[in-house]
Amino acid sequence: MRHQGHSLRFVTSLLLAALGTAACGSASAPVATPTAPARTASGAAGKIAILLPEAKTARYESQDMPDFKAKLRALGFDVTVNLIYSNANQDASAQQSQAEAALTNGAKVLVLDPVDSAAAAAIADMAAAAGVPVISYDRLITGTSAVRYYISFDNEQVGRLQAQSLLTALGGKTNPTIVMINGSPTDHNATLYKQGAHSVLDNHVTIAQEYDTPAWSPDQAQNEMTQALTALSNRVDGVLAANDGTAGGAIAAMKAAGLSQLPPVTGQDAELVAIQRILVGEQYMTVYKAIKAEAEVAALLAYDLLVATPPPPNIINNSVNNGAIAVPSVLLVPVAVTQANVETTIIADGFWRAADICTDEFAHACASFGVR
Repeated sequence: MRHQGHSLRFVTSLLLAALGTAACGSASAPVATPTAPARTASGAAGKIAILLPEAKTARYESQDMPDFKAKLRALGFDVTVNLIYSNANQDASAQQSQAEAALTNGAKVLVLDPVDSAAAAAIADMAAAAGVPVISYDRLITGTSAVRYYISFDNEQVGRLQAQSLLTALGGKTNPTIVMINGSPTDHNATLYKQGAHSVLDNHVTIAQEYDTPAWSPDQAQNEMTQALTALSNRVDGVLAANDGTAGGAIAAMKAAGLSQLPPVTGQDAELVAIQRILVGEQYMTVYKAIKAEAEVAALLAYDLLVATPPPPNIINNSVNNGAIAVPSVLLVPVAVTQANVETTIIADGFWRAADICTDEFAHACASFGVR
């Protein structure tokens, strides 16, 4: 799906820039982590479990899991025998059962991306009672001291990027009418995205309708947008959608309602269909997150916990309070992507190839914006 031999030019430059910022003594702004260093294969004994939250968001199955597995394999870990993987399909109870099964099956490290950030505290506590360290992956596990590391992005900045981009797209329009379609109310990240967006939008726009979208469901987002259009008689200037799935749902609703011109719509995750929508003008932007770097750091830290090796120097670049402790954290830098910089971000990084994006239907749009 991605060009595996690519040099990751964009992420490499981003990481080096962030490290340079850290070297200058900036302690307040989250910075990206260096590329996970190589390890000599050690034939580590023991199992690692990774528990992901859902499959409606394309990234988990197509990117996070393959990248996590590939990094462990490169470290000399036998992923065929010793890697336990489960996806909860947005069911917190199922994730609890999957965690119990992983511990029963001998997991010595748990990498957990929680369906419900608060409910996942019980999983972390259960693992800690069994002497198993827990890494909170992408979404923060809240309300427990039993979290060893947290690996994610500056999630309030994600919301700020979406909101700033939306204001730019609106071009200084006076008191524009906005619909906000937020993420799942049980996902702590969704709360942070919302906070970041409100910090930029409040007092600059009229947020006429706002929804929290259960399970990040695109279908539910479509229903929400349909309700908003009915309430507003189809008069909407912009849509703050929290990710590309909800953006797709909102766009489908507006098309079904017969809007002659779609307003600017935000997104997140740089899904393939979202990049295609951006190039043809149906979606204004997405937030690109270097998932490969995130997954590789998670694999490295999980492996080091398994073999009782300290993490590499400088890889922990922040701490995040989860309501119980300040969790040692690796926070990477999100990036806003529009038509203007698809080539220099998504393509340059090898996240997607031009061949993936520029099918016949999108070839002309790709040519117009130098995507090749």
